[in-house]
Amino acid sequence: MNPRLAAAKALAAVLSGKASLNSSLPTQLDKVEDRDRGFTQDLAFGTARWQPRLSALAEKLLQKPFKAADADVEALLLVGLYQLLYTRVPPHAAIGETVGCADKLKKPWAKGLLNAVLRNAQRESETIFAELERDPVVRTAHPRWLQKSLKAFWPEQWEAICAANNAHPPMILRVNRRHHSRDAYLGLLTEAGIAATPCVYSRDGIVLDAAADVRSLPGFAEGWISVQDEAAQLAADLLDLAPGQRVLDACCAPGGKTCHILEAEPALAGVVAVDLEAKRLVRVKENLERLGLSAELIAADGRDTEKWWDGKPFQRILLDAPCSATGVIRRHPDIKLTRQPDDIVALAQLQGELLDALWKTLEVGGILLYATCSTLPTENTEVIAAFLERTPGARELDLSTTAGIKQPHGRQLLAQQGGHDGFYYAKLIKIAAARG
Repeated sequence: MNPRLAAAKALAAVLSGKASLNSSLPTQLDKVEDRDRGFTQDLAFGTARWQPRLSALAEKLLQKPFKAADADVEALLLVGLYQLLYTRVPPHAAIGETVGCADKLKKPWAKGLLNAVLRNAQRESETIFAELERDPVVRTAHPRWLQKSLKAFWPEQWEAICAANNAHPPMILRVNRRHHSRDAYLGLLTEAGIAATPCVYSRDGIVLDAAADVRSLPGFAEGWISVQDEAAQLAADLLDLAPGQRVLDACCAPGGKTCHILEAEPALAGVVAVDLEAKRLVRVKENLERLGLSAELIAADGRDTEKWWDGKPFQRILLDAPCSATGVIRRHPDIKLTRQPDDIVALAQLQGELLDALWKTLEVGGILLYATCSTLPTENTEVIAAFLERTPGARELDLSTTAGIKQPHGRQLLAQQGGHDGFYYAKLIKIAAARG
């Protein structure tokens, strides 16, 4: 399959609200030649990254908007515009190959439209953008609701957040301290001719100067390292792990933090890892097996403790709560297309329900670490404030990191170009059991 067609089909499912790129793209990647997989992925992710700008340009050049049934043609047009504006693909190839895909969609009528719009974009995009970029949505390539939310919550940082969201994320490794210290592994990378530097905040983190095939890195198959963003790596140490503790990792998939917890404290009494969907636990199991680690995996709704909890209290709980993922847009740019403002209120409700349910499973004197990959206080400090107000036996503890910005509750990490993702942490201790 033509990589442009594959990318457009994956994007059409996103534009129609039927899928995310994580679910729609793999099926399409299986249909292209191996040599074209990277290009197809770049087309899909790059088009999603710049969609607010590309759609604004398309709207100016189209006589009328696309019908819902023609989301595939719309996606193909956006893929064509992305090639013209953001890649080194020669314009004649970008236009000709993209237009040719209309036949494969069985919509030959679209060929003339695609050809005209793409050729006009080639000639006029610079002039059109000079006018359009007065709109911060176009300038920042963020949907209006998100652009306005970021500006309201982070008036000094919002444009830097948007720029970081639009940048390509760095490749960050987590060194398995059961095998090597970070300095020792940096030495192995140097011997292999791979340039890298230590992370600023994570004791186990390394940033590669350039992304690499993880299978080419020293000791990957042997479990010496894993790929994990620096912000996510902070969780294990913030839990204050100690021998003999029983730990719960709620909402655990894909298992990076589960594995890091087990690497950080080999003498734990055990780790229980819960996730809503059994199919997501497959990835957790694979990660554990590669690293030679073990945990009890349970597919269940974390809120429904009667169905999965055995009644034995946990001394430590990590709640990496479902969230808007607005802190990891650079890794999942289709979030710009899939998230809506109403989602945030619903997610905050879910986050509060998870806190309430899991708190009952925590031992008095135990610690719960709340985390999200969101940059929106509605899901973060406001959720913790509401929980503390309704939970007399809960107290907040200071976080032993200087990463991020101190909030009324917890600390907010904002995405950094060349550094960590956007993330949030708050640390709670149970000083008394609930009455009654």
